[in-house]
Parts: sequence; structure tokens; C-alpha cells
Amino acid sequence: MDKILIIDSDASLLRYVAEYIEARSFEAVRAGSGADGLRLLMREHPDLVVMDVEVNDMPGWTALARMREATDIPLILLTAKSSEADKLRGFNMGADDYVTKPFSFAELTARIQAVLKRSRKTSQPSKKQVRFGGNIVDFRKHEAIHNGEVVALTPTEFRLLEALARRDGDAVDENQLIKEVWDEFRQEETAAVRRYVWMLRQKFEENPSEPQFILTVRGYGYRLVVELTDEGDGQED
Repeated sequence: MDKILIIDSDASLLRYVAEYIEARSFEAVRAGSGADGLRLLMREHPDLVVMDVEVNDMPGWTALARMREATDIPLILLTAKSSEADKLRGFNMGADDYVTKPFSFAELTARIQAVLKRSRKTSQPSKKQVRFGGNIVDFRKHEAIHNGEVVALTPTEFRLLEALARRDGDAVDENQLIKEVWDEFRQEETAAVRRYVWMLRQKFEENPSEPQFILTVRGYGYRLVVELTDEGDGQED
């Protein structure tokens, strides 16, 4: 049974959400403040966190930042803010998904299931690595390197980078990327791909405003300019 840590200052909402997901075969752990949530995170080791970004004992995004310092487990934000800037900030800080208040419990449960499913996807790639410029995507270690240093990536960022890297330089349709990275519950969120491409460019391009590797294919999608090798595993001897 998957354990879900729910953090929200609204006691009524906290109880109703917990009861709803418990009726659908999840174990719910409740926290009414960011401080309690951090303590329970370390003690209970949940499989996923659902957190209101405006918990009343911590200013703004502090709780989210501390969560991401402690763990990379999947995290869904509950937020009353629906602006593009707030969503981008949440993704930049490591959120895997967001649900804007007010929301239906059925939608939240579907998002929980989708994020858990994505986080558990495993594959046995035919390639070990793909290189682009001074960057390496290592599939088996599940990490990316820029100029010799391991880059801190959220699970969603790595899935998007991996989806592009596996195409050996071929363009990938934006809707296909949505399907691979976000599954069916985010089919309508084409803007999410653009936000994450922007974030990847900040981490891997020398000049993100004039990218050399993570390229836009206008009217279609994106492609990664990779170094093709003869070994078939993306590595150079």
C-alpha cells in the first residue's frame, strides 16, 4: 500500500482528502504544518507528498525548498495560485505536478496515481550514455553531467531529457513528449513541455537564449543534438 503524506493547514480539507484516498487503498499520513510535514517525511518515509505550498507556519515556498533538500520522492503541490510564474517556480523547485484549488478529490487521486506510475517506470536501455556537447546523459546511473559535474535534476526533468536523448537527434512531437513524460493526465498541458525545456536549457546550454543542443522544431516539437557513436551504447572508448 502506497503511503501518501498530505500537508495542509486547512484541517477540514486535510481530513477529507485523507479519508478519500484511504478509501482508494492508499495509506494517508497527515500534517497540519510545514514543520510537522518535514518531521513526518523523515520518520514515515512516504511514497509521495501532497503539499499546500502556503502552509501557514512557513513563508511562501520554504517548506517545498526544505522538502527538496531532504528527498527526491514525488511531490504534488496544492496551490490557489494558477499563474504561469507560480507554476514555473514550483517546477523549478522540484515539484512533479500541481493541482490548483479548488479541485476534485477524484482529480487529485488520479494525479497521485499518475505521478507514482511515472516515478516507478524502469527500463533496460540498449544505450548506456548519450553525449551532447560537454554533457552526458547516463541512463543506467539515472544522472546527467555538465562539464564534468553531476547536474541536480528533478524526476520530471530527467524523464524529458531522457525522452529526447533516446531519439539519437530525431525530432520528437510535443504531444508525444507529453505522453511519455506526463502520461494521460496531463494531455492538455503543452505549456509544461515548454517550461521544462526552458529549465533544461538553463542547466545544459552555455547560452540558454541561443541553444545549441536542445532545439525547438517550430510547429512540431523538440530535438536534442547528440554525438552519434559506432559502439551502439553512446560511449566513446
